Amino acid sequence: MAREMQKTSMFIEQNPGDYENGDFQKNLDDDGRVKRTGTWLTASAHIITAVIGSGVLSLAWAIAQLGWVAGPAVLMAFSFITYFTSTLLVDCYRAPDPVHGKRNYTYMDVVRAYLGGRKVQLCGLAQYGNLIGVTIGYTITASISMVAVKRSNCFHKHGHHVKCQTSNYPFMVIFACIQIVLSQIPNFHKLSWLSILAAIMSFAYSSIGLGLSIATVAGGGHVRTSLTGVTVGVDVSGSEKVWRTFQAIGDIAFAYAYSTVLIEIQDTIKSSPPENKSMKRATSIGVSTTTLFYVLCGLVGYAAFGNDAPGNFLTGFGFYEPFWMIDFANVCIAVHLIGAYQVFCQPLFGFVEGWCAGHWPDNKFITSEHAVDVPLYGIYYINFFRLVWRTAYVIVTAVAAMIFPFFNDFLGLIGAASFWPLTVYFPIEMHIAQTKMPKYSFRWMWLKILSWACLIVSLIAAAGSIQGLAQSLKAYRPFQTQE
Repeated sequence: MAREMQKTSMFIEQNPGDYENGDFQKNLDDDGRVKRTGTWLTASAHIITAVIGSGVLSLAWAIAQLGWVAGPAVLMAFSFITYFTSTLLVDCYRAPDPVHGKRNYTYMDVVRAYLGGRKVQLCGLAQYGNLIGVTIGYTITASISMVAVKRSNCFHKHGHHVKCQTSNYPFMVIFACIQIVLSQIPNFHKLSWLSILAAIMSFAYSSIGLGLSIATVAGGGHVRTSLTGVTVGVDVSGSEKVWRTFQAIGDIAFAYAYSTVLIEIQDTIKSSPPENKSMKRATSIGVSTTTLFYVLCGLVGYAAFGNDAPGNFLTGFGFYEPFWMIDFANVCIAVHLIGAYQVFCQPLFGFVEGWCAGHWPDNKFITSEHAVDVPLYGIYYINFFRLVWRTAYVIVTAVAAMIFPFFNDFLGLIGAASFWPLTVYFPIEMHIAQTKMPKYSFRWMWLKILSWACLIVSLIAAAGSIQGLAQSLKAYRPFQTQE
């Protein structure tokens, strides 16, 4: 089955039009697939789209739980760990040699090449479970941002004391309809334009949030901040402080999560210069850029709102005016999440379609491509299985989002569940296998210590998020906006 999967993976489709002009061989890479055209620039756009997401909006709240000392320290620690383990994972794209070895198209393929056995299934469970969770989370967050536009105009018209309650559900349906259309983009290689647009949007709303926070601080408002964050006995009880701290760690972990799509992004890069070199450059740019934004948004947001920082400082109405700027920022969030949804669901789409094509290669419904002449676009190759399966997936994620319309708790749980296995454990284990590192050597020991420490962090973050979800479920009132 593994060999069938590799042969039939549908991340790259070879359309007849690719070979109508020029030499057939010149259009192919060393693995017989259509020549890749991605660069470190397009890879950076994919990474920024994946990393600077809804997580940035919860960082002021996370810093408020941790305080001036632990907050920035945790941010920088996750930044370093993510960058370091990503560089290890980048070198595993080809096996056994990182420059001249055989390509691996997915995270599961990489784990299969270096570790094998049951770890391949565990990787698939963690990766695709995470991707499903992220797409549900993005459906929730995008709908909250759409609702925030309507509520912002209501507050501006009727005053800040009015509740302006609005249901999220119609906006989740709108988001799902847009995703049904965009999900027909065949594969990751056709997403560059959408990722670049989404990356621009992420910079826009992050900058607006940062600018409004700076304006609030400059306005001389009096807010309570402290070295240790929210104060026990004043803001929260002792148990709430512990649970919120755990949840904040999970939120920060989610804010850096992109290892789930790293290999798929790397598979879009052309082979010269070597993919690992280009991807390391893209990783450096992506992680350093997002860390700068995270530190600024988190710290300045905490300075602006203090211990009362909202869970999402653009949709939680830390700001009300200027209302048109709040509207624009929330539109940018929605557009960014439209693109980010596609970045995270394309690997899942490719996996299911490749698996089905491998098991039923003679089924025309699954494998046949039908050419359709689309006005102003040209020839588009439609696959009926892809149309039905992807549409069904978007509908299911939208329904799941309607059932669990919570923000911070959901983000923390996703981050906790995926951070250790995908960002830390598998990259370290594959690096050890690739370099044939001696057991109990100094480097082997500290890599293992790092892995175990991150496992503990993931477990406490998961506990905090589960407790937060339980509290949200108790307080949940349907047909009202969840913040």
